[in-house]
Amino acid sequence: QVQLVESGGGLVQTGGSLRLSCAASARTLRYYDLGWFRQAPGKERDFVAWISWSSGSTDYADSVKGRATISRDNAKNTMYLQMNNLKPEDTAVYYCAARQSYSRKGREYDYLGQGTQVTVSS
Repeated sequence: QVQLVESGGGLVQTGGSLRLSCAASARTLRYYDLGWFRQAPGKERDFVAWISWSSGSTDYADSVKGRATISRDNAKNTMYLQMNNLKPEDTAVYYCAARQSYSRKGREYDYLGQGTQVTVSS
């Protein structure tokens, strides 16, 4: 069982930065891959970034590549998403999710956090 709690969302101006956190409660995340997804009003939940907890390998959606950095802190069981040069189109609820292999499809993840709102003003 994995419980995920996101934090760090908020209101930021265009061009600003935010760091989102995802605290995971599990005996070990060594066997899990974690992802960030986002959902804007009236739209589907989209893939943002992925990280393998064991290897540190990463993957990014084209829409955030070069502006986002996903990372994890083994000691704190916490995953991060650093977002820079934010744009109004980045406005969404951001979710972290966990499963035991790579996927860009949110519905394939077994565990999902409650989400944190990111709003980028123009």
